[in-house]
Amino acid sequence: MVSLPHPLPGAVGLSHLSAYDWEAADGVCGGSPHLHLVCTEAYVVTGGRGAVQTLSPDGYREVPLEAGTVAWFTPGTVHRMVQGSDLRITVLMQNSGLPEAGDAVFTFPPDVLADPERYAAAAKLPAKEGPEAEAAARKRRDLAVEGYLPLRDALRAGDNGPYLAFQQAAARLVRDKVPAWRELWRAGALATAERTGAQLDALASGTPGYLAGSGSYDSRPSRLGGYGMCGRRDEYELPGTTLPYHGE
Repeated sequence: MVSLPHPLPGAVGLSHLSAYDWEAADGVCGGSPHLHLVCTEAYVVTGGRGAVQTLSPDGYREVPLEAGTVAWFTPGTVHRMVQGSDLRITVLMQNSGLPEAGDAVFTFPPDVLADPERYAAAAKLPAKEGPEAEAAARKRRDLAVEGYLPLRDALRAGDNGPYLAFQQAAARLVRDKVPAWRELWRAGALATAERTGAQLDALASGTPGYLAGSGSYDSRPSRLGGYGMCGRRDEYELPGTTLPYHGE
């Protein structure tokens, strides 16, 4: 089992984002549309203005974002961060480590989603920094938008069939990853919840020995301006937070 000592509260993931300013095919500047299969994601807006476009079987929404807004997306909801003016966001992610292990799936066209090797090649960035990384991130974003726009158009027309098909394709694509995800979940979010139960039991029995192991921790970003799905991402080298597992 993977060991995650001293995770953030609730074993959440944490990063900071600034929206991409690259214009897409529909004239919108923003990130790569994607969904998560088992993780809820939250945007806490810390500055600037913009929007997030979401797709779900119930339809299309565009939510305005400004400082103080909190917007979150449950599993199966496609989200696309849209630049307005100097948009800055802190991201809280359920089940830290799972998004980096493949829980996030881009809205690539159906033929790409149907081929795991093509999908992996299209989703992977060849480098972390520099012109090559930027070009690959932009190409990835554009391919995700290419698959996203027909889904949005169909939902606007009242047809959720293509979107439901996309959700099924995303689930098939990640099915083989589930055993590894289960281990990350057991070591992270589940272990955190079980630890709380053990602490409650200790308090109820009058033997709170776990308090002797208390401590405080701090961290600074380990990488600034990385190429994330939604935009440029500041990451923290914390257990299970934003760094990948299993070479994913």
